[in-house]
Amino acid sequence: MNTPPDPAGPGSDGDARSGGLAEAAFRLNALLEAAMPVITPTGVVLGFLFPDFFVRLRPYIPWLFACITLAGALKLRARDLGAAAASPIPVLDFFAAAHVLMPVLAWAVSRLVLPGDTEAAAGFVLLFSAPTAVAGFIWVSIYRGDEALALALILLDTLGAPIVMPFTVSALLGTGIRLDGTAMAASLALMVVLPTVLGVALNEASRGRIPRAVRPYLTPLSKILLALVIAANSAAVAPSVDFSEARVWAVGAAGIGLTTAAFFLGKTLGLVPGIGPARRRGLVFSVGLRNISAVATIAITFFPEAAALPAVLGMFFQQTLAAVFGRILLGKPSKSRE
Repeated sequence: MNTPPDPAGPGSDGDARSGGLAEAAFRLNALLEAAMPVITPTGVVLGFLFPDFFVRLRPYIPWLFACITLAGALKLRARDLGAAAASPIPVLDFFAAAHVLMPVLAWAVSRLVLPGDTEAAAGFVLLFSAPTAVAGFIWVSIYRGDEALALALILLDTLGAPIVMPFTVSALLGTGIRLDGTAMAASLALMVVLPTVLGVALNEASRGRIPRAVRPYLTPLSKILLALVIAANSAAVAPSVDFSEARVWAVGAAGIGLTTAAFFLGKTLGLVPGIGPARRRGLVFSVGLRNISAVATIAITFFPEAAALPAVLGMFFQQTLAAVFGRILLGKPSKSRE
């Protein structure tokens, strides 16, 4: 005798509705992903146009950012660290470029372009000592780079951020800026480290089942939350930004120049022996992109508002520069791996 179908099983109305929602979420995410170069500057513009509205989100920014980090971390696997450890040359090259050369260059350029402006120097050093952007994985995937290496760098860089960022700022700026390193590390732990560890743990414990179930919805949501975080951070500094001032344009020009240098530095790392083609492509974006929303949040919380200006202005152009230099340095994205 045939058993009647389970109402909650495959083919049921509930399953169809769930599948329809997931498909709609995938389509929404595809649209948002294509709009990544526009999403970040849009958030900045909204924050500047409606500061009184978006500034109300400031108390919730760390929690919103933690949700963004969790959504990205759910794709991470502990074995990615093992793959990176088995071939440490790209990892060591990345940390030397991203956390030694770029912060020193940022400090030097800020002193040259804006002499005596301690707050701008703090903002640039903070920006270029920040961990690589989770969003960089999207660009690595588009250009068929080494995704395992990109994920490992995101995880390692994120876990080290509470130590690396305060140390770098203190080492380069000395007593020129007052810094509560402990509070800054605790904030980074809440926004970045704890959700990263939670995401990896959920992925491993469920053998990928939890990410498969929730990421179709969390991934587009994280991009929307990113726009809100950017708008809230921008609203906090909007009253102190006057686009008629030469300083604002100097900070913007220095930011574009330094970000451009970071992309070319990432490309140059590909000349080091032992780094294959896929890893070369991945390093371009891992070195070139920084977790700029975390930088803005930290800068606004622990520094004078003017120190957040490099990060806020960077939101205008970072993703757009990723699209531009992806084409310039790597050519048209290919549908097949080398």
